[in-house]
Amino acid sequence: MAELSPGEKIAELTVTPDKYLPHRYAGASGDFNPIHIDPEFAKAVGLPNTILHGLYMMGLTARAATEAAGGDPGSLKRLSVQFRGMGAPETEIVVSGEVKSVEDGRAVIDVVAAQGENQTIRNAEAEVAV
Repeated sequence: MAELSPGEKIAELTVTPDKYLPHRYAGASGDFNPIHIDPEFAKAVGLPNTILHGLYMMGLTARAATEAAGGDPGSLKRLSVQFRGMGAPETEIVVSGEVKSVEDGRAVIDVVAAQGENQTIRNAEAEVAV
């Protein structure tokens, strides 16, 4: 388990999803909404192109928090997020965070996922065992 302290920044997680990631994620999740996999449909409904699945982005916030806690996915005890923007394939995602508190063997980490200035996930809070 990792030693975490209140106010400590966690290591940034950076990922650049390739253009085929939404297709793979659709197959894995069963979410075949065409806004994720069909560029023509996405544009027809007013989007600039296909967008990433929100739950994929949420998964990255969970990954960043569990890596900060030592890497065990089982250390994640609670995750709360607010979806605030749309993510785009082929654009780097940076997940960052700060330890809010550490108490009784658990750390609460505030987490943000962003693509440039576009914060796709804000006000996220992950509780991990430490």
